[in-house]
Amino acid sequence: MGTLFAWSLVAGRLSRWSVTAPVAMTAAGVVLTSGPHPLVRISLTTTNAEHAVEIVLAVLLFIDATAVPAGIIHTMRRLLTRLLLLALPLTLGASVLVGGLLFPAGRWWLAALFATVTVPIDLAPAAELIRDERLPSWLRGLLTVESGLNDGIVAPVFLLCLAGAEAHSNTAQSASDALASALHALLWAVVAGAVVGRPGGWLLRRSWKAGWTRPAAIRLGIVALPLAAYALANVFHGNGFVAAFVAGMCFTPDARALPPKALHLLEDTGTLLSLALWFVFGQLVTEAFTGEFDARVVAYAALSLTVVRIVPVLLCLAGSGLARADRLLLAWLGPRGLASMVFGLLAFISLAPRDPHAADLVGQVMTMTVLMSLAVHGLTYGKLADRYATARERAREAAAGPDATPGPDPQADPS
Repeated sequence: MGTLFAWSLVAGRLSRWSVTAPVAMTAAGVVLTSGPHPLVRISLTTTNAEHAVEIVLAVLLFIDATAVPAGIIHTMRRLLTRLLLLALPLTLGASVLVGGLLFPAGRWWLAALFATVTVPIDLAPAAELIRDERLPSWLRGLLTVESGLNDGIVAPVFLLCLAGAEAHSNTAQSASDALASALHALLWAVVAGAVVGRPGGWLLRRSWKAGWTRPAAIRLGIVALPLAAYALANVFHGNGFVAAFVAGMCFTPDARALPPKALHLLEDTGTLLSLALWFVFGQLVTEAFTGEFDARVVAYAALSLTVVRIVPVLLCLAGSGLARADRLLLAWLGPRGLASMVFGLLAFISLAPRDPHAADLVGQVMTMTVLMSLAVHGLTYGKLADRYATARERAREAAAGPDATPGPDPQADPS
């Protein structure tokens, strides 16, 4: 908390060097957990740690599901279809291929697990860029929606891949049994999420309209929804964080009829939980470089952040009508953060008792990918915004011509 308070005092100054809150918390985690006698040490292999990580993910996925601006899915449906239904599966496939080639041991389930851990994007490392008004509002909205929905889409795939990887490491369990168990958990997750999200939103909306409650109480009620979805799913052996995402999707239509700032308490809670995870990530960085480190992890992380993301997105945006600068920015902006950390932690905790080597590999792949993303995306957003604004200005001047009368931006909102 001291680190967070200190950062809040100088956040404006640090922003000049692109030092965001995730960067500051990660650095603090590295410093305070290093050495033979660290000041802070967090146990990450216990059942309690697993539940804590899942609850954090449940809250964050619920927020992601409710953070989609009204109407943007409809107005951006063609671009979102290209990014989420075409580019995302291609990216997952490319990531599996890269993992299988770099770690050739016939363990394709593990390569698939690497993919689901490292493919979800999170704008936290480049959050300042998304608030930069040099980017048009439609582009910032599109990136926000892609980031909010893709981790929820990948979550069930992650569970299936984790089940397959666990079965591969456990000779007493067949892959078919593991996948059947994972599908059972997903089914109950959907049911629990729908049972909590839709009636919960309806009741809050009706209570607000009838004058039975107050804004402060509404905010507390919303915080309770992802926790309730998580708890209900666990009662029926379903997956709690997928249930929370489904609950958020079902709750969203009613959320727009609630009082202004109704989601602010939930969002602030999510921010605090996410910053705590960034601190934990600092410890993961320390541990990754103090044991046996596989150099292939660096190559995998570099390819994951570049070729694996950029090529599928550029292919799927071909013929979309977007300007070259817009396509390049969308392809490049694939920062990895909280979703990768949580998926990686859950995979590490699940695999560690049965296959410590596989668990260590997953942990190193996740850590290196997120760490490189912090450097590549988090520390360069200022220059990236400058170059993007310059490219748009040049394109506007070229389209207008030297003798043309100033008119509308030729690269305005494509919708």
